Amino acid sequence: MHYIITDIHNDSWRFMKLLEKMDLKEDDHLYLLGDLFDRCMDHPDPAGVYFQVLKLGKKCTVIRGNHDHWLANYIFRYYGMDERDRALLQPYPYNSFHLLQERLTEVDLKELAEYILSWPVQVEIEVDGQPYLLAHACTAEPGKWKLDNYYLMGDLWYKVFLHEGVHGYISVCGHQNMGNGSIWKNKKKTSICVTAAAALRMEDWDAFAWKRRKLSTYKQTEEKQ
Repeated sequence: MHYIITDIHNDSWRFMKLLEKMDLKEDDHLYLLGDLFDRCMDHPDPAGVYFQVLKLGKKCTVIRGNHDHWLANYIFRYYGMDERDRALLQPYPYNSFHLLQERLTEVDLKELAEYILSWPVQVEIEVDGQPYLLAHACTAEPGKWKLDNYYLMGDLWYKVFLHEGVHGYISVCGHQNMGNGSIWKNKKKTSICVTAAAALRMEDWDAFAWKRRKLSTYKQTEEKQ
């Protein structure tokens, strides 16, 4: 089976519960569509998220999100400065950096930053004969050059992408906070958005998530006519 989770945002507890529900077998594979870090006001644990990803090893492919990218760049900027000058650096605007500093050494943080920047911005896979493109915010036709920021954040044509997708593929992305716990599809079923911290099984499009400390089944909605 092939599974997708997106936008974990420091929620190690919910990530763990989703993994328990999936119960990955030897031939299963998990794709994380970015934004593992930042936010989560209830029980933020970026180190816990990081350790769980490392534990998954080859069973997991991580795609870089914009928050992951920002965190990695900040780590390199912070530790690339003279220690006396760090006080002048604007604080990281989210909670991940200082929480990670409480549990990881400078060497560990630099290794994390290198690891994050090694994550691809788009992955092409095939499931049951159907080609898919996976990215955090937007996908693009393979071989067509795009800046990383396009895949991480989208561009002025983002809404066009949502409605049209990429010819010949089903695109699956995260990035959007849909709020109502749904998996959104366009009319052509060529673009699919997975809501934050949901798990999606690609073979049958079964979706589930942990909300308010219990397992919920996610509704699937389609673009209106």
